[in-house]
Amino acid sequence: MSASRSWARIRVGTLNSARVFAGDLGNGLMVVSHSSLSVIGLAVLTTAFVIGGRADVRGLVEERALDWLVSRQEARSSDTPDTLDAINLLGAGDISAVDRATAIDPSELNRQQAVVAQWLSRRYKVAPEPVGRLVQEAWSLGKRVGLEPTLILAIVAIESSFNPFAQSAVGAQGLMQVMTRVHDDKYVAFGGNHAAFDPLTNLRVGVQVLKDCIARAGSIEGGLRHYVGAANLASDGGYAFKVLAEQEFMQQLLRGRSVPVTARLPVPPVAPPDASTPSAPMSPVSPNPATQASPSAQLPASDNRLAALSY
Repeated sequence: MSASRSWARIRVGTLNSARVFAGDLGNGLMVVSHSSLSVIGLAVLTTAFVIGGRADVRGLVEERALDWLVSRQEARSSDTPDTLDAINLLGAGDISAVDRATAIDPSELNRQQAVVAQWLSRRYKVAPEPVGRLVQEAWSLGKRVGLEPTLILAIVAIESSFNPFAQSAVGAQGLMQVMTRVHDDKYVAFGGNHAAFDPLTNLRVGVQVLKDCIARAGSIEGGLRHYVGAANLASDGGYAFKVLAEQEFMQQLLRGRSVPVTARLPVPPVAPPDASTPSAPMSPVSPNPATQASPSAQLPASDNRLAALSY
């Protein structure tokens, strides 16, 4: 019995001694750490004052630091020569490239623009991002000059099928197939004639030409005849009819109707043998699908721009 009591007293004493030792050790470490940090802080402040007060020492430190940074940069460059060569060769480091791209996130369009952009993208098999940007620009230009944006987009569709690098046999270029050499004065503000192949520039110049043509003719149909260079000819090859038909497809979309992307353009009415006898007005959209032409044949049947360079 006395032995167990003795063992209990020894165990309690040992635990108390260990607890006291641990506490003293922790306090000692805290004091030492505090003192060390104080010494280090004082040394840093002293060094900063010395360096700040002596220009020669400060210059030496800066020179050493710069040498170290340069050596590190050279070492990294030597480790990845292939990557750097590729960047220099391909221009992969040109961060402004995305700013130059004619594209927009389709989610940034309003509902009407998004509906038209999605339909045109699928119909002409072009990416929705650049088409969305063109649709947005057509809306902006149409509001500015008083034209329906769907009319602008219909002309782009019939003229170039949304190919910004298209060129006709007579030299009409870009999305709206503007005769660059005739309207070169309109490209001066954009840096010169090569701007005809910039999609947004071609769109803006084309709309300006179209607006002038409509004002000269006094009507949209007459303006389209001027635009294609057929103002003084008996027929425009069905050009105005096709443009208005394509516009009507987009107008139907905006009215909430479903228009298949494979919808075919109607066949233009045949001009009467006697040009002096006016034909009865016809709707640009034929109610009979059997009479509709293939959408792939949407370029004008007769591009008369060469014969009417003053359009």
